Amino acid sequence: MNKIVTSLMVVMLSTVAATAQTLNVSVGSVTDQYPAALTGEMTFSGGQTLTILNKTYPLSDITKIYTDETAVTDNEVNVVYSGDAALVYVAGNIAQYVTVTVNGAHVSITQSDEITNDLIKDGTFSEITYNLSGTSADGSLTLGGSAKCTVELNGLTLTNPTGAPINITNGKRIAMSVKKSTTNTLTDGTESTAKACLYCKGHLELKGKGVLNVYAYGSAAHGIKSGDYTEIKNCTVNILKATKDGLSCNEYFLMKSGELNISGVGDDGIQCDIDNDEGTPIAASDAADGGHEDEDTGNMYLEGGTITIGVTADAAKGIKANGDIYVSEADSSTPLTINVSTSGGGVWDSTNKKTKASAGLGADGKMEISGGTLNLTSTGNGGKGISVDGTMNISGGSITVKTSGNAVGASASGTLTVITNSRTLDNYSSNYKSSPKGIKADGNMVISGGTISVTTSGVGGEGIETKGTMDITSGYIYVDALDDGINSSSTMTISGGYIYSRGSNNDGIDANGNLYIKGGVVYAVGSGGAEKSIDANTEGGYKLYIQGGTVIAVGDLENGASISGGTCKYTSSWNGESWYALYNGGTLEAAFKTPVKSTSGGGGGWGPGGGSSNQKLIVYTSSTPTLYKNITVTDGTTCLEGMLNIGGTVSGNTSSNLVTLSSYSSGGGGGWW
Repeated sequence: MNKIVTSLMVVMLSTVAATAQTLNVSVGSVTDQYPAALTGEMTFSGGQTLTILNKTYPLSDITKIYTDETAVTDNEVNVVYSGDAALVYVAGNIAQYVTVTVNGAHVSITQSDEITNDLIKDGTFSEITYNLSGTSADGSLTLGGSAKCTVELNGLTLTNPTGAPINITNGKRIAMSVKKSTTNTLTDGTESTAKACLYCKGHLELKGKGVLNVYAYGSAAHGIKSGDYTEIKNCTVNILKATKDGLSCNEYFLMKSGELNISGVGDDGIQCDIDNDEGTPIAASDAADGGHEDEDTGNMYLEGGTITIGVTADAAKGIKANGDIYVSEADSSTPLTINVSTSGGGVWDSTNKKTKASAGLGADGKMEISGGTLNLTSTGNGGKGISVDGTMNISGGSITVKTSGNAVGASASGTLTVITNSRTLDNYSSNYKSSPKGIKADGNMVISGGTISVTTSGVGGEGIETKGTMDITSGYIYVDALDDGINSSSTMTISGGYIYSRGSNNDGIDANGNLYIKGGVVYAVGSGGAEKSIDANTEGGYKLYIQGGTVIAVGDLENGASISGGTCKYTSSWNGESWYALYNGGTLEAAFKTPVKSTSGGGGGWGPGGGSSNQKLIVYTSSTPTLYKNITVTDGTTCLEGMLNIGGTVSGNTSSNLVTLSSYSSGGGGGWW
């Protein structure tokens, strides 16, 4: 029998060579495809084996040999899923370097260690591409090896009830290409204990111009997880369900373009840790192709594309980095938009003995924002728009933050209480409370550009806060907060920019060190009584210094303020929600709209029942200020949510009577003289 089989094969192989067809050798569900030009000399040994291009087949394993005119692409493996089965087609030039096992629709492929990154680089081998297509409700791909490769999703719908639909154990760079105009869906089941619905041990680069949908129902499942860095470019990734994080990675995360949409997750939207999956730094030779070299940092680089995230878990972060976060538009042709909403409340961290709350963006290191459009909303108690453990630098971009939750406080045993009265906040030490804040940094903060709009309406809600120093040199900053508008725990210096900051139940601008105003247009609104429009820590021996720029203040300045380089005047008679024009000598400095003015007395707030009718309207310019009321302003640039106009044309001037501020009380209570 072996002699007959051998003779038949010799005839067939001779026919292949003569007609330039493709020789297909099938072993069960796996077919190796050899173009005639590659087959060369094929050897039979003892009537037991057939060897083609150094791959030896036991004849007893071969289920079919046939020829056709199928075009074969070198270095490609095609996996086609169909119900409870899968067929695998391997290009002949790499057949000897991949081992394929198929069990129903569960496919396992291992690249030989003979294919290394070094051999790919010098051209000995080309990178293998694994093309996945078809549909299965009970299938998977497990892919191993030690060299980088490409996995192409080409209209794939794959569900694995008991594990990850795609499990890549190869620790090298994996380029996952989502083919243009295709929709691909990966789903795991509730019985899965895998790390993720889509897991990659190595560096995962998601690219292409198609759509990838991910549903992770497993008990331990992230939507997508990589052991090393993750990059996204061009493709659309929708993570629509995850028991844990939507996307979890290590070393760094880079968003260059495309769309990333995350919802229905049980923890953070995107989480980036410092260590790789094995807990050790990776080799420099495995650096990303065109990516960032500073691997194993836990950093995030948000440079282009659209990110939309909604998280609902308590203390969850929309975007969380163990390292730094850099937000920019690296390429002007690829805009960056980030939309994050959080709704979870605060929790007690029993390990670190402190409260924790949600945040749109959170960084354990520093954060730098130089471009992009950020829309951050937090409705949960204690929630923040941006929370940074290190320094914060804003030099560009557009940032809009809205928080509406109240502060939370914890008892000694860790029992949480929602705080509905701001005076109660002082009863809790810093580790035992989480207050809602628009932008918060534990380190120093520098704002040198960009457009910022922050609104906080819940108890304890501060607009922009730093636990260090604050320097504002440029930019457009609008803050409407229930608590302090802008606050620093140390020195604050304002030397430029356009600022409107209102604390409807506290200070408009507050520094716990010295506060210097040297330039820019500063418009501050305090709540009245002991709460100032612009406040410095006089009790601690510090002082407010107004030395330049243009100042508009509703409410008293800090007692003992030092005013130089210009003239400061005030009027007690002014109208709410009206437009005024402020001139510096004969030059129009700005037109501004006054806030809502309460008609009830007593001090202590701008809301219903609060008293602010006796608030002074204070102005400062470098020469002699003149104030006109009942004006109409046209043209120019209206900014700060409609509260300020720069460079406009003013008509309908009616002069306001201004009184020069000449001396200040050194006592409490906010009085003058």
